[in-house]
Amino acid sequence: MPADTLVFAWGNPSRGDDALGPLFAEAVQAMQLPQVECLTDFQLQVEHTLDLVGRRRILFVDASCGVADGVQPPFRCAPLQPARDTSYTTHAMSPAALLQVFTEVQGHAPPPSWLLAIPGERWELGEPPTVAAQERLVLALDWAAQWLRA
Repeated sequence: MPADTLVFAWGNPSRGDDALGPLFAEAVQAMQLPQVECLTDFQLQVEHTLDLVGRRRILFVDASCGVADGVQPPFRCAPLQPARDTSYTTHAMSPAALLQVFTEVQGHAPPPSWLLAIPGERWELGEPPTVAAQERLVLALDWAAQWLRA
């Protein structure tokens, strides 16, 4: 039986702030929360549809470049809905497109899902995550610890 909650994070740990997703999953895994499973990858792929089966809820986590400074909290978490878009044919599949594939393959709605977007600033190969992004990661993890226990 799969865990009730899936934390699905993606990003490239070797590309600066793109590591935020995998770092988030690593920290959640260390919390050892019951019925919470973490999965990481470099990108979402159509095959990940099968990882969503049997879940009660899903939290997708990724670094983003679209959140302005000064916004509180310094990250976004928004509910997701299945949506057909062109990303299913690319190397940058969206969570909404993955949920749409789930709906089409499974024949029913996917589990309730959210996207947690943690702002990053630098994405160069070989760079470590920035200090500002790491601070946002800590705040996102504080929020997520409560959300995951609910």
